[in-house]
Amino acid sequence: MTTGSRFITDFGLILPERLDLLKQIASVAASQSLPLFVVGGFVRDLLLHHSVNDFDLVVEGDAIHFGNALVRKYGGKLTPHQKFHTAIWHLPNTSETLDLITARKETYLAPGALPTVTPATMEDDLRRRDFTVNAMAIRIDGGHFGELLDPLNGRADLENKIIRVLHPKSFVEDPTRIFRAIRYEGRYSFTLEPATLSLINSESISVIMRLSGERIRHELDLVFEEENSSQMLLRAGKLGLFNAIHPKLPMFNPDYFVFLEIDPILDIPMSRMEIGYMLWFMDLMEDDILSIARRLDFSSDMTHSVWAVSQLKKSLPFLVNSRPSVWSLALENLPLLSIYVVYLVSRESALLDYLSIWRHVKPHTTGDDLKARGLTPGPRFGEILSQLRAAWLDGDLESAQQEQDMLERLIKLN
Repeated sequence: MTTGSRFITDFGLILPERLDLLKQIASVAASQSLPLFVVGGFVRDLLLHHSVNDFDLVVEGDAIHFGNALVRKYGGKLTPHQKFHTAIWHLPNTSETLDLITARKETYLAPGALPTVTPATMEDDLRRRDFTVNAMAIRIDGGHFGELLDPLNGRADLENKIIRVLHPKSFVEDPTRIFRAIRYEGRYSFTLEPATLSLINSESISVIMRLSGERIRHELDLVFEEENSSQMLLRAGKLGLFNAIHPKLPMFNPDYFVFLEIDPILDIPMSRMEIGYMLWFMDLMEDDILSIARRLDFSSDMTHSVWAVSQLKKSLPFLVNSRPSVWSLALENLPLLSIYVVYLVSRESALLDYLSIWRHVKPHTTGDDLKARGLTPGPRFGEILSQLRAAWLDGDLESAQQEQDMLERLIKLN
């Protein structure tokens, strides 16, 4: 194995308790004479002077055997995965887990397929990775603590702000790396190295068509979680990725990007990812939305939410100037976040009134009150309560006594 001659000494960006955990794990590796490394994003972000606290651990040797040694020393439990030579260590007295990985080689039986894994050296492990800036490791066992392993000059590319693949078939073997390259480019204000950019071509893009909807959606989810997601989506569209995902997948409307940054002001659970998909697909036809949702393996709830945004936006001209009760009837079965997204785009005040006020309006009368008055439970219960609620919403009722008077009239009609 090739070892680096440079040592990383600045670990001040790691929380003290996380650094202590690393050193405890490293001491067990040293006692087992196992070379142990932190790899990938941890090293990249540490060298960029970003705060780092999550780490991947790779051992040159048997990760499952190493994990059992950690359990014997510190407790917790181990979940081994024999097929992949990995293990999950469930740390004692906490819900936290750590992945323990055997240094490995990967071979791809077909473009876009998941890899076949075999144990190897740490340098082999780095050479199977996506980009040079992710192909660095810091050794932490014994006297090697802080030693940088950088066989592919990732640190130089990091300093020059370059994203570079490790070999010409990288994107063909795993086209999800294209999405990752776009995320890194936008996140760090890096540039795709020219030869790497040229590899995002018809051959590699065509392999995206073979990926499962779940794998593609996962990559898009990660884009929406990024601060510069709008820039990344534009880049992906211009590189031709969307048509490979689905022929009806549109470019993201630049006018909607600002709404990804909206700070929530209402008591509605929301995420950038959900809002992102709603904004992206809201102007599509119903059949196209449903087809794309199937391709991306959306959950039924996510499909309904995106569909609801599209339908509500198209319905707005028919609801304008309606009474609050009409708006509430039209909106009450739609997801709240869908209504909020349409409000962001349309600025239709009735939508905000519904979310903040109207949806909370209820009559004083309950079903139990109706039973106490001798009414038999049935559809008429709902009709009476809906009529009372509508009267409150539209300002036809202003007091509890007025509600009682109206209730008497409705009961007589029963």
